[in-house]
Amino acid sequence: MTRFHAAQALLPGGWARDVAIEADAAGIITSVDPGTVSAGDAERLFGHVVPGVPNIHSHAFQRAMAGAAERRSPAGRDSFWTWRETMYRFVARLTPDDAEAVAAQLQVECLEHGFTQLTEFHYLHHRPDGTPYADRAEMALRHLAAAAETGIGLTLLPSLYRHGGIFGADPAPGQRPFLNDPDGFRAILDRCATAMRDHPHANLGIAPHSLRAVTPAMLDALSDHPGPIHIHAAEQVREVEECVSATGARPVEWLLANAPLDARWCLIHATHMTPAEAAALARSGATVGLCPTTEASLGDGIFDLPTYREAGGAIAIGTDSHVGTAPREELRLLETAQRLRLHARSVAAGDDAPHPGRALLGAVLAGGARASGAPVGAIAPGCRCDLVELDDGHPTLAGHAGDALLDAWVFSGQENPLRTTVVAGRALVRDGRHAARDAVAARYRETVRRLLA
Repeated sequence: MTRFHAAQALLPGGWARDVAIEADAAGIITSVDPGTVSAGDAERLFGHVVPGVPNIHSHAFQRAMAGAAERRSPAGRDSFWTWRETMYRFVARLTPDDAEAVAAQLQVECLEHGFTQLTEFHYLHHRPDGTPYADRAEMALRHLAAAAETGIGLTLLPSLYRHGGIFGADPAPGQRPFLNDPDGFRAILDRCATAMRDHPHANLGIAPHSLRAVTPAMLDALSDHPGPIHIHAAEQVREVEECVSATGARPVEWLLANAPLDARWCLIHATHMTPAEAAALARSGATVGLCPTTEASLGDGIFDLPTYREAGGAIAIGTDSHVGTAPREELRLLETAQRLRLHARSVAAGDDAPHPGRALLGAVLAGGARASGAPVGAIAPGCRCDLVELDDGHPTLAGHAGDALLDAWVFSGQENPLRTTVVAGRALVRDGRHAARDAVAARYRETVRRLLA
């Protein structure tokens, strides 16, 4: 049994004082008791404690590209599509050891900023020429190895990626490391499922990459998976135009009509939806996975948050290409982009939740738990004991309490006012530092210097 005592904790019913939290040997919360004055032998958490945040969209290898793909190309008019060509050249140099080193660095950074569950949308499967490794799931298993070292919870989504355009267009040469036929993809899934028996805080889903990468028949064949099921959709205007040209429908419109969207599904980005699509997607029970720092970096556009939220739609956040690795960065940009678009403030707030920090955090905890398929997102019995202690004495948070402190966390300052991160009852980050930070960073530095040389 593991015990914690939180001076202030955000529970499903709101903030509570002097909260005793107990977890069993598997790291699952067995009891939560507010008003417990004596801490006894429990580990004391003196700051405000919130649930660990799920990160529902990651391409871990892109952490090593962050900041290295910004230079203007000779032709100019840089875009997502020109960035993608840079990415293809980069993956041609990655080995399995490199991938593991980069994944571990990313996971440490996520934990130090308050993410405790990482959903890895994994499509970098093979050697640069497209030849599978001796173990076809080699690259996927490196994410499990990194998670075993860092302690982060992991939702692994092997991605089926077969084509280069809607529907069934030939792939580009740079996409060869990503490509599988359905049988090869199933072999990777089976291998990952077997390996996960030794990883108690990992779970398995699937990711048909996008309507550009799979055919309707492939998507239909995957749709009976119990979940999670993630897919990129409507990220770019050009993608929408190509889908309309090929099918007569917009990407989200096509998915609503042709795929059994429900709570198992998470549509990543969904940046370009009509109000009718947004309302219908909200009714489906699917989650939209928003990655604001990446969507800004790649020039995707700005998601229409008010329309979707007014329809009752579920949202979650991810860090995607990892130009940012903190939940507060994603939440801040999610709200402030709406302010720029609408010339208004506190867009995510409402009469029942007047603080945008609290409103957004509550939304992405619930949506992230569903999209990751993990028992996370709340400090409550039956959930995994994932806790994030914010440092009340940090200048960013000093003088604030409760929901106002969450506003300060999200919208104030650049430093990281986090003291402790707990995953499954195990404190991995203390005083803002992961226990393996130095060793992981040393491997990462060596790897990235060689990759970028």
